[in-house]
Amino acid sequence: MTEVTVSPKFQIVIPKETRDSMGIVAGQKVQMMSYQGRIEVIPLKPMKAMRGFLKGIDTTVPRDDDRA
Repeated sequence: MTEVTVSPKFQIVIPKETRDSMGIVAGQKVQMMSYQGRIEVIPLKPMKAMRGFLKGIDTTVPRDDDRA
């Protein structure tokens, strides 16, 4: 686990090994949220990068007989 310091302007630097493993690049947007007493940083992906990420997922849904 890597420790970072919050600057006087409340900025942090995401460590290189974390950026590399998550594929975060300069200028990319991230979402920050507080969850159960911690801060979570979630990298946002452009919609074009999301194309096909659900390929092969089972889309069958059990239906009631009157919903055929």
